[in-house]
Amino acid sequence: MEASVDPPGMEHVLIIEDDERLAELTRDYLAANGFRVTLEADGARGVQGILDLQPDLVILDLMLPGEDGLSICRRVRSEYPGPILMLTARTDDMDQVLGLEMGADDYVAKPVQPRVLLARMRALLRRTEPLGSGNAEARLFFHDLEIDSGTREAWLGGERIDLTSAEFDLLWLLASHAGRVLTREEIFAQLRGIKYDGQDRSIDVRVSRIRPKIGDDPHHPHRIKTVRSKGYLFVRDA
Repeated sequence: MEASVDPPGMEHVLIIEDDERLAELTRDYLAANGFRVTLEADGARGVQGILDLQPDLVILDLMLPGEDGLSICRRVRSEYPGPILMLTARTDDMDQVLGLEMGADDYVAKPVQPRVLLARMRALLRRTEPLGSGNAEARLFFHDLEIDSGTREAWLGGERIDLTSAEFDLLWLLASHAGRVLTREEIFAQLRGIKYDGQDRSIDVRVSRIRPKIGDDPHHPHRIKTVRSKGYLFVRDA
């Protein structure tokens, strides 16, 4: 693993990518935009790098020697709370869905456009910043479900719910608009800063992962309802 010698205080990004030229070009671009960057080319070593370094954000290639990106994501997700941005050269929706199911927060298709990558990274990092403690809307209660945007945590029946950062973002967005249908277009604009293309399934995948975690029956949901051809509704009085 390439050691980083940049000064402390900068946001730290770990890039796990075996394409040496792509990794170095990405490192140089991010460094020029104020990030501290560490490179790793081997998947197996990347796992330990994530756990030891606890970077502010991980850029993870899907296809790697030693261990693939999906396996890495699954292994570290319970011990690494930060955002994971997956790179994929494939256009198969299933790979993207699997990445999200393993705990990735977003994905960017190769060839990587540096400005797009930077915008996605900044969006992820903004969403993981805690709100100020003086925010009156920082905590929501729905019977036995409690959601706190200040600590970015949620509890069901007093038990802490294990949520990825992207899952928390979506849960908070829906819950803070309880009683109102949010369209997929609105959700994409809020959470990813991009337009909904009508095909991306990432929001649907996250909803399906959130439901059982908050005590919702996936087959007959009562907290997060799908509104056909529109979007999702978080029921105010579930």
